[in-house]
Amino acid sequence: MPYESLRDFVKKLEDEGELARIKHEISPILEMTEIADRTVKNNGKALLFENPKGYDIPVLMNAFGTEKRMKMALEVDRFEEIGERLIELTKFRPTSFVDGIKGIGMVKDLMAFIPKKVKKAPCKEVVADSLDKFPILKCWPKDGGKFITLPVVITKDPETGELNAGMYRMQVFDGKTTGMHWQIHKHGALHLKKAAERNNKLEVAVAIGVDPAILYASTAPLPENMNEFMFAGFIRKSRIKMVDCESVDLQVPANAEIVLEGYVKTDELKVEGPFGDHTGYYTPPEPYPVFHITTITHREDPIYHATIVGKPPMEDAWLGKATERIFLPLIKMVNPEIVDINLPIEATFHNLAIVSIKKRYPGHARKVMFALWGLGMLSLTKIIVVVDDDVNVQNMSEVIWAVTSRFDPSRDVVLIPDSPMDSLDHATYKPNLGGKLGIDATKKWKEEGYTREWPDVVEMDVDVKNRIDKIWDELKKMIFD
Repeated sequence: MPYESLRDFVKKLEDEGELARIKHEISPILEMTEIADRTVKNNGKALLFENPKGYDIPVLMNAFGTEKRMKMALEVDRFEEIGERLIELTKFRPTSFVDGIKGIGMVKDLMAFIPKKVKKAPCKEVVADSLDKFPILKCWPKDGGKFITLPVVITKDPETGELNAGMYRMQVFDGKTTGMHWQIHKHGALHLKKAAERNNKLEVAVAIGVDPAILYASTAPLPENMNEFMFAGFIRKSRIKMVDCESVDLQVPANAEIVLEGYVKTDELKVEGPFGDHTGYYTPPEPYPVFHITTITHREDPIYHATIVGKPPMEDAWLGKATERIFLPLIKMVNPEIVDINLPIEATFHNLAIVSIKKRYPGHARKVMFALWGLGMLSLTKIIVVVDDDVNVQNMSEVIWAVTSRFDPSRDVVLIPDSPMDSLDHATYKPNLGGKLGIDATKKWKEEGYTREWPDVVEMDVDVKNRIDKIWDELKKMIFD
């Protein structure tokens, strides 16, 4: 059964021995960060701080901090399962009456993912006056203040009316206003720009503490005007329950722990930051839109859900790795020569992509580089390394071996200046604009100007490997125990 709420997931974590209840009095100002940082870097459990200093609302952290818990969150054995299900939908092409009948069933399945509107919802049980009642974290010493770090920010496209859900940090300025960190490439920023062409206000709702499918969907690199709540329903194989807001014309997840309603003015900016970010650096202060809160509601006895970012690895690594694996089947559908892709955690995802391909023609590696640089959020990737399909891109030892033995820096480099870059890339000389590097670490062909013969890779005879495979489990006990 899918999780209907965050607290359903918390119960599952506890049932599986994946939750630590922290009964000590711990401050949300820096102290929770220090505990969570030590925990995630040592593959520790999810943390439920039951006694936040100065508050009576528990704080959940590190809920997705391991591969196991991320798979539990999305209820899959393999992340790729979700992408493969998407591929099956795209493959349907009716060619007969029987196929048409099957198609009716497929349409029915798709309809099952449309969010379901309800009249009453747990998220409306209590009305609050201010953000001050919630144990919002100040994560790092030089942060500009307290930050809401796991908000599902909901806006409506002023042109199409389509809902969008994204995750953007929110610095708390006071009990009724926060920052809204809408980077230039994000859909929320696009909605604000469209609103500026019509009036001076964009309505916004924020859900904090939602079921895992919704939270993940809000971080996924979905195409413009693709509804994240429908995608969440697709992930969990059941419709998301939504309810109308009280003061804005938007809908929010009915089972959210906390809901903030309000608006952003299109002509009002305020300096936000610094913020200790997932790059491992403090993002400098910059002006961003201001979110004015008109209504706050929450469940009785709510759970405040938070995360921290900083020097990797952090909890967000597993949200990113889930995206890498979920969308790989779709990337391969468009680029069938791709075998695998690795977005290393240490490179904070946008900075490095390592791709293995089945090379079929001269210049094939470069074709793949440009294909990925033209694909959605992969357009922000700083460095792409392409290797042959005999290299396991998930094994950095093999990748480094391939790069250092199949790459000639004088000929196998692609350099592109003044390209779109992630807003959090501090190495670029201009904000959002910088250079890209492509490294062709495939074995070069004569048609590419390589006139020498490639030496054979040192490998064992297949028959010998098969014979040893039969007794290897027995040998391992003697060798490694």
